[in-house]
Amino acid sequence: MQHRTLAFIGAGNMSRSIIAGLVKAGYPAGQITAANPSLPKLEALAREHGIRITQSNAEAARDAEVIVLAVKPQLMASMLAALVEELGSLEGKLLISIAAGIKVARLGEMAGGHDRIIRTMPNTPALLGLGMTGLYAPDHIAAADRDFAELMMQAVGKTLWVEQESGINGVIAAAGSAPAYFFLFMQAIAEEAEALGFSPDQARLLVQQTALGAAAMVEQNPELSLQTLREQVTSKGGTTAEAIKTFQQQGLMPLTAQAMQAAVARATEMETLF
Repeated sequence: MQHRTLAFIGAGNMSRSIIAGLVKAGYPAGQITAANPSLPKLEALAREHGIRITQSNAEAARDAEVIVLAVKPQLMASMLAALVEELGSLEGKLLISIAAGIKVARLGEMAGGHDRIIRTMPNTPALLGLGMTGLYAPDHIAAADRDFAELMMQAVGKTLWVEQESGINGVIAAAGSAPAYFFLFMQAIAEEAEALGFSPDQARLLVQQTALGAAAMVEQNPELSLQTLREQVTSKGGTTAEAIKTFQQQGLMPLTAQAMQAAVARATEMETLF
Protein backbone atom coordinates (compact mmCIF):
# COMPACT_ATOMS: atom_id res chain seq x y z
CA MET A 1 0.00 0.00 0.00
CA GLN A 2 1.25 3.46 -0.88
CA HIS A 3 1.89 5.55 2.21
CA ARG A 4 0.24 8.81 1.18
CA THR A 5 -0.20 11.75 3.53
CA LEU A 6 -3.68 11.15 4.94
CA ALA A 7 -6.15 13.51 6.64
CA PHE A 8 -9.33 12.40 8.37
CA ILE A 9 -11.94 15.14 8.69
CA GLY A 10 -14.03 13.88 11.58
CA ALA A 11 -12.87 11.58 14.36
CA GLY A 12 -15.95 9.46 14.97
CA ASN A 13 -16.10 5.71 15.46
CA MET A 14 -15.49 4.80 11.81
CA SER A 15 -12.49 7.11 11.46
CA ARG A 16 -11.01 5.74 14.66
CA SER A 17 -11.47 2.17 13.45
CA ILE A 18 -9.85 2.84 10.06
CA ILE A 19 -6.94 4.67 11.69
CA ALA A 20 -6.44 1.83 14.17
CA GLY A 21 -6.51 -0.73 11.36
CA LEU A 22 -4.05 1.22 9.21
CA VAL A 23 -1.54 1.76 12.02
CA LYS A 24 -1.82 -1.87 13.10
CA ALA A 25 -1.07 -2.90 9.52
CA GLY A 26 2.10 -0.78 9.50
CA TYR A 27 0.93 2.53 8.01
CA PRO A 28 3.24 5.31 9.30
CA ALA A 29 1.33 7.11 12.07
CA GLY A 30 3.23 10.31 11.31
CA GLN A 31 1.57 10.47 7.89
CA ILE A 32 -1.94 10.42 9.37
CA THR A 33 -3.67 13.54 10.72
CA ALA A 34 -7.14 13.67 12.24
CA ALA A 35 -9.19 16.84 12.58
CA ASN A 36 -12.19 17.18 14.86
CA PRO A 37 -13.85 19.92 16.95
CA SER A 38 -13.73 17.74 20.08
CA LEU A 39 -10.25 17.66 21.62
CA PRO A 40 -10.78 14.58 23.88
CA LYS A 41 -11.44 12.35 20.84
CA LEU A 42 -8.32 13.67 19.14
CA GLU A 43 -6.15 13.27 22.23
CA ALA A 44 -7.28 9.66 22.56
CA LEU A 45 -6.30 8.98 18.94
CA ALA A 46 -2.89 10.58 19.41
CA ARG A 47 -2.31 8.67 22.64
CA GLU A 48 -3.43 5.29 21.29
CA HIS A 49 -2.01 5.43 17.76
CA GLY A 50 0.61 8.18 17.66
CA ILE A 51 -1.01 10.12 14.82
CA ARG A 52 -1.02 13.89 14.36
CA ILE A 53 -4.10 15.82 15.48
CA THR A 54 -5.61 19.26 14.98
CA GLN A 55 -8.89 21.05 15.56
CA SER A 56 -8.48 22.81 12.19
CA ASN A 57 -9.83 20.99 9.13
CA ALA A 58 -7.80 23.24 6.84
CA GLU A 59 -4.58 22.52 8.72
CA ALA A 60 -5.17 18.77 8.41
CA ALA A 61 -6.08 18.98 4.72
CA ARG A 62 -3.50 21.51 3.53
CA ASP A 63 -0.61 19.08 3.02
CA ALA A 64 -2.68 15.92 2.67
CA GLU A 65 -2.63 13.85 -0.51
CA VAL A 66 -5.81 12.04 0.57
CA ILE A 67 -8.69 13.52 2.56
CA VAL A 68 -11.18 11.14 4.19
CA LEU A 69 -14.58 12.80 4.54
CA ALA A 70 -15.99 11.41 7.76
CA VAL A 71 -18.42 14.04 9.01
CA LYS A 72 -22.19 13.65 9.30
CA PRO A 73 -23.96 14.04 5.93
CA GLN A 74 -25.84 17.13 7.09
CA LEU A 75 -22.54 18.86 7.92
CA MET A 76 -20.72 17.92 4.70
CA ALA A 77 -21.70 20.92 2.55
CA SER A 78 -20.69 23.54 5.09
CA MET A 79 -17.48 21.71 5.97
CA LEU A 80 -16.35 21.38 2.35
CA ALA A 81 -17.34 24.98 1.51
CA ALA A 82 -15.21 26.23 4.42
CA LEU A 83 -12.33 23.97 3.39
CA VAL A 84 -12.35 25.21 -0.21
CA GLU A 85 -12.58 28.80 0.99
CA GLU A 86 -9.58 28.42 3.30
CA LEU A 87 -7.39 26.38 0.94
CA GLY A 88 -8.50 27.99 -2.30
CA SER A 89 -8.67 24.63 -4.05
CA LEU A 90 -8.51 20.90 -3.39
CA GLU A 91 -6.56 20.28 -6.59
CA GLY A 92 -4.21 17.32 -6.43
CA LYS A 93 -6.05 15.70 -3.53
CA LEU A 94 -8.05 12.48 -3.52
CA LEU A 95 -11.29 12.67 -1.52
CA ILE A 96 -12.63 9.44 -0.04
CA SER A 97 -16.10 9.72 1.46
CA ILE A 98 -17.37 7.37 4.14
CA ALA A 99 -20.53 9.46 4.61
CA ALA A 100 -23.89 7.85 3.85
CA GLY A 101 -26.35 9.25 1.36
CA ILE A 102 -24.24 11.72 -0.66
CA LYS A 103 -23.53 10.90 -4.30
CA VAL A 104 -20.17 11.59 -5.92
CA ALA A 105 -21.56 14.34 -8.16
CA ARG A 106 -23.06 16.14 -5.18
CA LEU A 107 -19.82 15.82 -3.23
CA GLY A 108 -18.06 17.38 -6.21
CA GLU A 109 -20.44 20.32 -6.16
CA MET A 110 -19.89 20.79 -2.43
CA ALA A 111 -16.12 20.68 -3.01
CA GLY A 112 -16.09 23.50 -5.55
CA GLY A 113 -16.19 21.34 -8.66
CA HIS A 114 -13.56 18.84 -7.49
CA ASP A 115 -13.89 15.53 -9.36
CA ARG A 116 -11.29 13.21 -7.82
CA ILE A 117 -13.66 11.48 -5.43
CA ILE A 118 -14.30 7.89 -4.33
CA ARG A 119 -17.42 6.96 -2.38
CA THR A 120 -17.42 4.15 0.17
CA MET A 121 -20.11 2.53 2.30
CA PRO A 122 -18.75 0.60 5.30
CA ASN A 123 -21.02 -1.18 7.76
CA THR A 124 -20.84 -1.14 11.55
CA PRO A 125 -18.86 -4.40 12.03
CA ALA A 126 -15.97 -2.38 10.58
CA LEU A 127 -15.67 -1.05 14.13
CA LEU A 128 -14.40 -4.54 15.03
CA GLY A 129 -12.28 -4.96 11.91
CA LEU A 130 -14.96 -7.27 10.47
CA GLY A 131 -16.67 -4.82 8.16
CA MET A 132 -18.02 -5.06 4.63
CA THR A 133 -17.42 -1.94 2.55
CA GLY A 134 -18.84 -1.13 -0.86
CA LEU A 135 -16.80 1.24 -3.05
CA TYR A 136 -17.67 3.29 -6.14
CA ALA A 137 -15.42 5.44 -8.31
CA PRO A 138 -16.27 7.25 -11.55
CA ASP A 139 -14.53 5.93 -14.68
CA HIS A 140 -11.91 8.68 -14.77
CA ILE A 141 -10.47 7.83 -11.32
CA ALA A 142 -6.96 6.40 -11.65
CA ALA A 143 -6.21 2.79 -10.75
CA ALA A 144 -3.69 3.92 -8.11
CA ASP A 145 -6.41 5.94 -6.35
CA ARG A 146 -8.81 3.00 -6.49
CA ASP A 147 -6.15 0.70 -5.06
CA PHE A 148 -5.42 3.11 -2.22
CA ALA A 149 -9.10 3.44 -1.26
CA GLU A 150 -9.59 -0.32 -1.39
CA LEU A 151 -6.56 -1.08 0.76
CA MET A 152 -7.53 1.63 3.24
CA MET A 153 -10.98 0.11 3.73
CA GLN A 154 -9.50 -3.40 3.92
CA ALA A 155 -7.93 -2.21 7.18
CA VAL A 156 -11.41 -2.72 8.68
CA GLY A 157 -12.66 -5.77 6.77
CA LYS A 158 -13.61 -6.91 3.26
CA THR A 159 -14.34 -4.74 0.22
CA LEU A 160 -16.50 -4.91 -2.89
CA TRP A 161 -16.47 -2.53 -5.88
CA VAL A 162 -19.71 -1.63 -7.65
CA GLU A 163 -19.70 -0.54 -11.30
CA GLN A 164 -22.65 1.83 -11.02
CA GLU A 165 -23.15 4.25 -8.16
CA SER A 166 -26.68 2.92 -7.65
CA GLY A 167 -24.96 -0.29 -6.57
CA ILE A 168 -23.99 1.45 -3.34
CA ASN A 169 -27.67 1.35 -2.37
CA GLY A 170 -27.62 -2.39 -2.99
CA VAL A 171 -24.61 -2.65 -0.69
CA ILE A 172 -26.59 -0.72 1.93
CA ALA A 173 -29.48 -3.21 1.68
CA ALA A 174 -27.28 -6.33 1.66
CA ALA A 175 -24.55 -5.25 4.11
CA GLY A 176 -24.93 -1.73 5.48
CA SER A 177 -28.32 -2.32 7.07
CA ALA A 178 -27.99 -6.09 7.32
CA PRO A 179 -26.36 -6.40 10.76
CA ALA A 180 -29.66 -5.15 12.17
CA TYR A 181 -31.55 -7.88 10.28
CA PHE A 182 -29.40 -10.50 11.96
CA PHE A 183 -29.81 -8.81 15.35
CA LEU A 184 -33.59 -8.87 14.92
CA PHE A 185 -33.57 -12.57 14.01
CA MET A 186 -31.24 -13.33 16.91
CA GLN A 187 -33.55 -11.37 19.21
CA ALA A 188 -36.53 -13.43 18.07
CA ILE A 189 -34.66 -16.70 18.73
CA ALA A 190 -33.42 -15.50 22.12
CA GLU A 191 -36.87 -14.39 23.23
CA GLU A 192 -38.37 -17.75 22.32
CA ALA A 193 -35.47 -19.52 24.06
CA GLU A 194 -36.40 -17.59 27.21
CA ALA A 195 -40.01 -18.67 26.74
CA LEU A 196 -38.71 -22.25 26.66
CA GLY A 197 -37.21 -21.74 30.11
CA PHE A 198 -33.67 -20.43 29.56
CA SER A 199 -32.40 -17.38 31.42
CA PRO A 200 -31.62 -14.23 29.36
CA ASP A 201 -27.88 -14.93 29.67
CA GLN A 202 -28.31 -18.53 28.61
CA ALA A 203 -30.53 -17.56 25.68
CA ARG A 204 -27.99 -14.99 24.50
CA LEU A 205 -25.15 -17.50 24.75
CA LEU A 206 -27.09 -20.05 22.72
CA VAL A 207 -27.87 -17.50 20.02
CA GLN A 208 -24.54 -15.68 19.74
CA GLN A 209 -22.43 -18.84 19.66
CA THR A 210 -24.71 -20.42 17.06
CA ALA A 211 -24.59 -17.27 14.90
CA LEU A 212 -20.80 -17.14 15.22
CA GLY A 213 -20.46 -20.79 14.29
CA ALA A 214 -22.85 -20.52 11.34
CA ALA A 215 -20.97 -17.49 9.96
CA ALA A 216 -17.67 -19.35 10.32
CA MET A 217 -19.08 -22.34 8.42
CA VAL A 218 -20.07 -20.03 5.57
CA GLU A 219 -16.64 -18.39 5.49
CA GLN A 220 -14.71 -21.67 5.70
CA ASN A 221 -16.71 -23.42 2.97
CA PRO A 222 -16.62 -20.97 0.02
CA GLU A 223 -17.20 -23.79 -2.47
CA LEU A 224 -20.63 -24.56 -0.95
CA SER A 225 -23.69 -22.45 -1.68
CA LEU A 226 -25.74 -21.12 1.23
CA GLN A 227 -28.57 -23.41 0.16
CA THR A 228 -26.23 -26.44 0.23
CA LEU A 229 -24.96 -25.52 3.69
CA ARG A 230 -28.54 -25.29 4.92
CA GLU A 231 -29.47 -28.61 3.33
CA GLN A 232 -26.44 -30.31 4.88
CA VAL A 233 -27.64 -29.47 8.40
CA THR A 234 -31.29 -30.28 7.69
CA SER A 235 -32.17 -33.95 8.12
CA LYS A 236 -35.32 -35.02 6.31
CA GLY A 237 -38.24 -35.32 8.68
CA GLY A 238 -36.22 -33.90 11.58
CA THR A 239 -36.58 -30.92 13.86
CA THR A 240 -34.61 -28.52 11.63
CA ALA A 241 -36.68 -29.48 8.59
CA GLU A 242 -39.88 -28.74 10.49
CA ALA A 243 -38.62 -25.31 11.57
CA ILE A 244 -37.39 -24.43 8.06
CA LYS A 245 -40.72 -25.51 6.56
CA THR A 246 -42.51 -23.17 8.97
CA PHE A 247 -40.25 -20.25 8.00
CA GLN A 248 -40.86 -20.90 4.32
CA GLN A 249 -44.62 -21.31 4.71
CA GLN A 250 -44.77 -18.00 6.56
CA GLY A 251 -42.98 -16.24 3.68
CA LEU A 252 -39.53 -15.56 5.12
CA MET A 253 -37.84 -15.33 1.70
CA PRO A 254 -40.25 -12.87 0.02
CA LEU A 255 -40.45 -10.87 3.25
CA THR A 256 -36.66 -10.52 3.28
CA ALA A 257 -36.70 -9.39 -0.35
CA GLN A 258 -39.39 -6.82 0.48
CA ALA A 259 -37.38 -5.50 3.42
CA MET A 260 -34.21 -5.14 1.33
CA GLN A 261 -36.08 -3.33 -1.43
CA ALA A 262 -37.46 -0.96 1.21
CA ALA A 263 -33.88 -0.24 2.31
CA VAL A 264 -32.85 0.46 -1.30
CA ALA A 265 -35.82 2.78 -1.80
CA ARG A 266 -35.02 4.71 1.37
CA ALA A 267 -31.33 4.97 0.45
CA THR A 268 -32.29 6.35 -2.98
CA GLU A 269 -34.63 8.86 -1.33
CA MET A 270 -31.94 9.97 1.14
CA GLU A 271 -29.59 10.83 -1.73
CA THR A 272 -31.91 13.71 -2.58
CA LEU A 273 -31.75 15.23 0.91
CA PHE A 274 -28.21 16.59 0.81
